[in-house]
Amino acid sequence: MILSCGERTDIVQYYTPWLLKRLEEGYVDVRNPFYHKRVNRYPINPDTVDTILFCSKNYEPILPYLPGLMKQYPIYCHYTITAYGTDLEPNVPDINLSIETLKALSEIVGRKRLTWRYDPVLIYGPYTVDSHIETFSRMCEEIAPYAHRCVFSFVRMYQKLSRTFPDLRPVSEEEEGQLLDAFSRTAHACHIELQTCGESRNFTAWGIKRSGCTTTELLNQANDLNLSGIPLHNQRPGTGCQCVDQRAIGAYDTCVNGCRYCYATSDFQKALENRKAHDPNSSLLIGHVHPEDELVVSNPKSYRKAIKQVSLF
Repeated sequence: MILSCGERTDIVQYYTPWLLKRLEEGYVDVRNPFYHKRVNRYPINPDTVDTILFCSKNYEPILPYLPGLMKQYPIYCHYTITAYGTDLEPNVPDINLSIETLKALSEIVGRKRLTWRYDPVLIYGPYTVDSHIETFSRMCEEIAPYAHRCVFSFVRMYQKLSRTFPDLRPVSEEEEGQLLDAFSRTAHACHIELQTCGESRNFTAWGIKRSGCTTTELLNQANDLNLSGIPLHNQRPGTGCQCVDQRAIGAYDTCVNGCRYCYATSDFQKALENRKAHDPNSSLLIGHVHPEDELVVSNPKSYRKAIKQVSLF
Protein backbone atom coordinates (compact mmCIF):
# COMPACT_ATOMS: atom_id res chain seq x y z
CA MET A 1 0.00 0.00 0.00
CA ILE A 2 1.20 3.49 -0.85
CA LEU A 3 -0.01 5.82 1.91
CA SER A 4 -0.63 9.30 0.50
CA CYS A 5 -0.30 12.19 2.96
CA GLY A 6 -1.06 15.31 0.95
CA GLU A 7 -3.55 14.59 -1.81
CA ARG A 8 -6.58 15.94 0.09
CA THR A 9 -4.95 18.48 2.39
CA ASP A 10 -1.54 19.71 3.55
CA ILE A 11 -1.14 17.22 6.39
CA VAL A 12 2.53 17.98 6.96
CA GLN A 13 2.05 21.72 7.44
CA TYR A 14 -1.10 21.67 9.57
CA TYR A 15 -1.63 18.18 10.98
CA THR A 16 1.76 16.61 11.70
CA PRO A 17 0.93 15.79 15.38
CA TRP A 18 -2.19 13.93 14.22
CA LEU A 19 -0.21 11.97 11.63
CA LEU A 20 2.40 10.97 14.19
CA LYS A 21 -0.36 9.78 16.52
CA ARG A 22 -1.85 7.66 13.72
CA LEU A 23 1.54 6.11 13.00
CA GLU A 24 1.99 5.40 16.68
CA GLU A 25 -1.44 3.75 17.04
CA GLY A 26 -1.08 1.80 13.80
CA TYR A 27 -4.24 2.76 11.91
CA VAL A 28 -6.04 5.70 10.36
CA ASP A 29 -9.69 6.35 9.53
CA VAL A 30 -10.81 8.21 6.42
CA ARG A 31 -14.36 9.40 5.87
CA ASN A 32 -15.67 8.83 2.36
CA PRO A 33 -16.17 12.30 0.78
CA PHE A 34 -19.12 11.06 -1.32
CA TYR A 35 -20.85 8.80 1.21
CA HIS A 36 -20.39 10.55 4.53
CA LYS A 37 -21.41 7.68 6.81
CA ARG A 38 -18.80 5.31 5.42
CA VAL A 39 -15.43 5.35 7.14
CA ASN A 40 -12.49 3.38 5.75
CA ARG A 41 -9.91 2.14 8.23
CA TYR A 42 -6.38 1.51 6.95
CA PRO A 43 -3.77 -0.33 9.01
CA ILE A 44 -0.41 1.44 9.20
CA ASN A 45 2.54 -0.84 9.80
CA PRO A 46 5.77 -1.80 8.01
CA ASP A 47 4.19 -5.00 6.68
CA THR A 48 1.48 -3.23 4.69
CA VAL A 49 2.87 0.26 3.95
CA ASP A 50 5.31 0.09 1.05
CA THR A 51 5.98 3.84 0.98
CA ILE A 52 4.66 6.90 2.79
CA LEU A 53 4.16 9.60 0.17
CA PHE A 54 4.28 13.20 1.35
CA CYS A 55 3.21 16.33 -0.53
CA SER A 56 3.39 19.71 1.19
CA LYS A 57 4.20 23.39 0.84
CA ASN A 58 5.97 23.51 4.20
CA TYR A 59 7.93 20.58 5.65
CA GLU A 60 9.24 22.48 8.66
CA PRO A 61 6.81 20.89 11.19
CA ILE A 62 7.84 17.31 10.36
CA LEU A 63 11.61 17.72 9.92
CA PRO A 64 12.56 16.62 13.49
CA TYR A 65 10.55 13.41 13.16
CA LEU A 66 11.68 12.21 9.74
CA PRO A 67 14.89 10.41 10.82
CA GLY A 68 12.93 8.18 13.20
CA LEU A 69 10.14 7.67 10.67
CA MET A 70 12.60 6.61 7.98
CA LYS A 71 13.89 3.81 10.20
CA GLN A 72 10.46 2.20 9.91
CA TYR A 73 9.11 3.19 6.49
CA PRO A 74 10.34 4.05 3.00
CA ILE A 75 9.27 7.63 2.23
CA TYR A 76 9.10 9.97 -0.74
CA CYS A 77 8.58 13.74 -0.64
CA HIS A 78 7.01 16.20 -3.05
CA TYR A 79 7.75 19.81 -2.11
CA THR A 80 5.63 22.44 -3.88
CA ILE A 81 7.34 25.81 -4.24
CA THR A 82 5.83 28.17 -6.79
CA ALA A 83 6.45 31.71 -8.02
CA TYR A 84 3.48 33.18 -6.19
CA GLY A 85 3.16 35.47 -3.22
CA THR A 86 0.53 35.98 -0.54
CA ASP A 87 -1.93 37.39 -3.09
CA LEU A 88 -2.43 33.84 -4.40
CA GLU A 89 -1.02 31.76 -1.51
CA PRO A 90 -1.84 33.72 1.67
CA ASN A 91 -0.52 31.25 4.25
CA VAL A 92 2.38 29.66 2.42
CA PRO A 93 5.96 30.61 3.46
CA ASP A 94 7.78 32.86 1.00
CA ILE A 95 10.05 31.45 -1.67
CA ASN A 96 13.35 32.02 0.11
CA LEU A 97 12.20 30.44 3.37
CA SER A 98 10.65 27.53 1.48
CA ILE A 99 13.91 26.86 -0.38
CA GLU A 100 15.84 26.82 2.88
CA THR A 101 13.37 24.32 4.32
CA LEU A 102 13.70 22.20 1.17
CA LYS A 103 17.47 22.15 1.63
CA ALA A 104 17.05 21.02 5.25
CA LEU A 105 14.62 18.33 4.11
CA SER A 106 17.06 17.11 1.46
CA GLU A 107 19.83 16.84 4.04
CA ILE A 108 17.61 14.39 5.95
CA VAL A 109 15.95 12.34 3.20
CA GLY A 110 18.46 12.67 0.37
CA ARG A 111 18.15 14.11 -3.13
CA LYS A 112 16.73 10.94 -4.69
CA ARG A 113 13.70 10.99 -2.36
CA LEU A 114 12.74 14.56 -3.15
CA THR A 115 10.85 16.17 -6.03
CA TRP A 116 10.35 19.91 -6.38
CA ARG A 117 6.92 20.76 -7.77
CA TYR A 118 6.47 24.03 -9.65
CA ASP A 119 2.76 23.81 -10.29
CA PRO A 120 0.35 24.97 -11.35
CA VAL A 121 1.81 27.46 -13.80
CA LEU A 122 -0.69 30.28 -14.34
CA ILE A 123 -0.57 33.75 -15.85
CA TYR A 124 -2.16 36.38 -13.66
CA GLY A 125 -1.33 39.94 -12.64
CA PRO A 126 2.42 40.21 -11.91
CA TYR A 127 2.95 36.54 -12.79
CA THR A 128 3.80 36.95 -16.45
CA VAL A 129 5.75 34.71 -18.81
CA ASP A 130 8.90 36.76 -18.15
CA SER A 131 8.48 36.63 -14.37
CA HIS A 132 7.97 32.86 -14.46
CA ILE A 133 11.10 32.39 -16.56
CA GLU A 134 13.15 34.55 -14.20
CA THR A 135 11.80 32.94 -11.02
CA PHE A 136 12.04 29.38 -12.31
CA SER A 137 15.64 29.94 -13.38
CA ARG A 138 16.65 31.33 -9.99
CA MET A 139 14.85 28.60 -8.08
CA CYS A 140 16.17 25.83 -10.31
CA GLU A 141 19.77 26.87 -9.74
CA GLU A 142 19.27 26.81 -5.97
CA ILE A 143 17.16 23.67 -5.74
CA ALA A 144 18.84 21.38 -8.29
CA PRO A 145 21.58 20.17 -5.90
CA TYR A 146 18.89 19.10 -3.41
CA ALA A 147 16.12 17.54 -5.55
CA HIS A 148 16.58 15.17 -8.48
CA ARG A 149 13.67 16.40 -10.59
CA CYS A 150 11.04 19.08 -11.08
CA VAL A 151 7.40 18.37 -11.91
CA PHE A 152 5.29 21.15 -13.37
CA SER A 153 1.90 21.56 -15.02
CA PHE A 154 -0.15 24.35 -16.52
CA VAL A 155 -3.24 25.33 -14.58
CA ARG A 156 -6.35 23.30 -15.38
CA MET A 157 -9.54 25.31 -15.58
CA TYR A 158 -11.64 23.29 -13.17
CA GLN A 159 -15.28 24.31 -13.09
CA LYS A 160 -15.10 25.49 -9.50
CA LEU A 161 -12.42 28.04 -10.44
CA SER A 162 -15.16 30.08 -12.12
CA ARG A 163 -16.38 30.72 -8.58
CA THR A 164 -13.18 30.77 -6.52
CA PHE A 165 -10.95 32.46 -9.13
CA PRO A 166 -13.29 34.01 -11.73
CA ASP A 167 -10.69 36.30 -13.32
CA LEU A 168 -8.22 33.50 -14.04
CA ARG A 169 -7.72 32.60 -17.70
CA PRO A 170 -6.01 29.63 -19.38
CA VAL A 171 -2.36 29.92 -20.38
CA SER A 172 -2.28 30.58 -24.12
CA GLU A 173 -0.51 28.33 -26.62
CA GLU A 174 2.05 31.04 -27.35
CA GLU A 175 2.76 31.55 -23.65
CA GLU A 176 3.09 27.80 -23.14
CA GLY A 177 5.64 27.57 -25.94
CA GLN A 178 7.77 30.34 -24.44
CA LEU A 179 7.68 28.75 -21.00
CA LEU A 180 8.43 25.26 -22.29
CA ASP A 181 11.50 26.53 -24.17
CA ALA A 182 12.84 28.41 -21.17
CA PHE A 183 12.05 25.77 -18.55
CA SER A 184 13.62 23.02 -20.63
CA ARG A 185 16.86 24.96 -21.22
CA THR A 186 17.15 25.91 -17.57
CA ALA A 187 16.48 22.41 -16.20
CA HIS A 188 18.96 20.88 -18.64
CA ALA A 189 21.65 23.40 -17.65
CA CYS A 190 21.01 22.66 -13.95
CA HIS A 191 21.06 18.87 -14.48
CA ILE A 192 17.58 18.41 -13.05
CA GLU A 193 15.01 16.13 -14.69
CA LEU A 194 11.95 18.05 -15.87
CA GLN A 195 8.62 16.36 -16.37
CA THR A 196 4.88 16.91 -16.42
CA CYS A 197 2.16 14.99 -14.64
CA GLY A 198 -1.56 15.19 -15.30
CA GLU A 199 -0.99 16.85 -18.69
CA SER A 200 -2.90 15.36 -21.62
CA ARG A 201 -0.47 16.96 -24.05
CA ASN A 202 2.96 15.63 -24.92
CA PHE A 203 5.92 18.00 -24.44
CA THR A 204 8.68 15.50 -25.21
CA ALA A 205 9.70 17.62 -28.21
CA TRP A 206 11.11 20.04 -25.63
CA GLY A 207 12.95 17.23 -23.85
CA ILE A 208 10.33 17.18 -21.10
CA LYS A 209 9.37 13.79 -19.77
CA ARG A 210 5.69 12.78 -19.69
CA SER A 211 4.97 10.38 -16.89
CA GLY A 212 3.51 10.21 -13.40
CA CYS A 213 4.86 12.09 -10.43
CA THR A 214 4.70 8.83 -8.42
CA THR A 215 5.57 5.68 -10.36
CA THR A 216 6.74 2.22 -9.34
CA GLU A 217 10.12 2.93 -10.92
CA LEU A 218 10.48 6.15 -8.91
CA LEU A 219 9.61 4.50 -5.59
CA ASN A 220 11.94 1.58 -6.24
CA GLN A 221 14.87 3.83 -7.13
CA ALA A 222 14.28 6.18 -4.21
CA ASN A 223 14.38 3.51 -1.52
CA ASP A 224 16.03 0.52 -3.24
CA LEU A 225 12.74 -1.37 -3.18
CA ASN A 226 11.41 -4.21 -5.29
CA LEU A 227 7.78 -3.17 -5.74
CA SER A 228 5.78 -4.53 -8.66
CA GLY A 229 2.21 -4.90 -9.86
CA ILE A 230 0.90 -1.60 -8.47
CA PRO A 231 -2.13 -0.51 -10.53
CA LEU A 232 -2.45 3.04 -11.84
CA HIS A 233 -4.18 5.65 -9.70
CA ASN A 234 -6.74 6.50 -12.42
CA GLN A 235 -8.00 9.57 -10.56
CA ARG A 236 -7.75 11.92 -13.54
CA PRO A 237 -8.66 10.01 -16.72
CA GLY A 238 -7.68 11.65 -19.98
CA THR A 239 -4.81 13.62 -18.46
CA GLY A 240 -1.99 11.20 -19.16
CA CYS A 241 -1.39 10.68 -15.44
CA GLN A 242 0.71 7.55 -14.84
CA CYS A 243 0.76 7.67 -11.03
CA VAL A 244 0.36 4.44 -9.08
CA ASP A 245 -2.61 3.66 -6.86
CA GLN A 246 -2.51 5.25 -3.41
CA ARG A 247 -4.57 5.35 -0.23
CA ALA A 248 -5.20 9.03 0.45
CA ILE A 249 -5.76 10.01 4.08
CA GLY A 250 -7.07 13.26 5.48
CA ALA A 251 -10.06 15.20 4.17
CA TYR A 252 -10.95 17.84 1.63
CA ASP A 253 -11.74 21.39 2.76
CA THR A 254 -9.28 21.24 5.64
CA CYS A 255 -6.21 23.01 4.21
CA VAL A 256 -5.93 26.67 5.23
CA ASN A 257 -3.09 27.67 2.93
CA GLY A 258 -5.74 29.68 1.09
CA CYS A 259 -4.35 29.07 -2.41
CA ARG A 260 -6.81 30.59 -4.85
CA TYR A 261 -6.26 27.89 -7.48
CA CYS A 262 -6.67 24.94 -5.09
CA TYR A 263 -8.77 21.96 -6.19
CA ALA A 264 -8.97 20.34 -2.73
CA THR A 265 -10.51 23.32 -0.91
CA SER A 266 -13.78 24.58 -2.34
CA ASP A 267 -14.49 27.08 0.43
CA PHE A 268 -11.80 28.71 2.58
CA GLN A 269 -14.23 29.59 5.38
CA LYS A 270 -15.39 25.99 5.46
CA ALA A 271 -11.77 24.89 5.77
CA LEU A 272 -11.30 27.22 8.74
CA GLU A 273 -14.39 25.80 10.43
CA ASN A 274 -13.33 22.23 9.75
CA ARG A 275 -9.92 22.91 11.25
CA LYS A 276 -11.63 23.96 14.48
CA ALA A 277 -13.22 20.50 14.61
CA HIS A 278 -9.83 18.80 14.36
CA ASP A 279 -8.81 16.62 17.31
CA PRO A 280 -5.18 15.42 17.06
CA ASN A 281 -6.13 12.36 19.13
CA SER A 282 -8.98 11.30 16.83
CA SER A 283 -8.54 8.53 14.28
CA LEU A 284 -10.24 10.86 11.76
CA LEU A 285 -8.65 14.12 10.64
CA ILE A 286 -11.92 15.97 11.31
CA GLY A 287 -14.38 14.90 13.98
CA HIS A 288 -14.75 11.39 15.34
CA VAL A 289 -16.14 8.03 14.32
CA HIS A 290 -19.77 7.68 15.48
CA PRO A 291 -21.72 4.51 16.33
CA GLU A 292 -23.99 5.02 13.32
CA ASP A 293 -21.02 5.19 10.91
CA GLU A 294 -20.35 2.30 8.57
CA LEU A 295 -16.80 1.28 9.43
CA VAL A 296 -15.02 -0.64 6.68
CA VAL A 297 -11.73 -2.19 7.76
CA SER A 298 -9.40 -2.51 4.78
CA ASN A 299 -6.88 -5.26 4.27
CA PRO A 300 -4.41 -3.60 1.90
CA LYS A 301 -1.77 -5.67 0.15
CA SER A 302 1.92 -5.02 -0.02
CA TYR A 303 3.44 -4.79 -3.49
CA ARG A 304 6.88 -5.88 -2.37
CA LYS A 305 8.07 -8.66 -4.61
CA ALA A 306 9.50 -11.60 -2.75
CA ILE A 307 13.17 -12.14 -3.42
CA LYS A 308 13.79 -15.67 -4.61
CA GLN A 309 16.24 -17.62 -2.54
CA VAL A 310 18.88 -19.31 -4.64
CA SER A 311 20.05 -22.67 -3.34
CA LEU A 312 23.76 -23.34 -3.30
CA PHE A 313 23.16 -27.10 -3.36
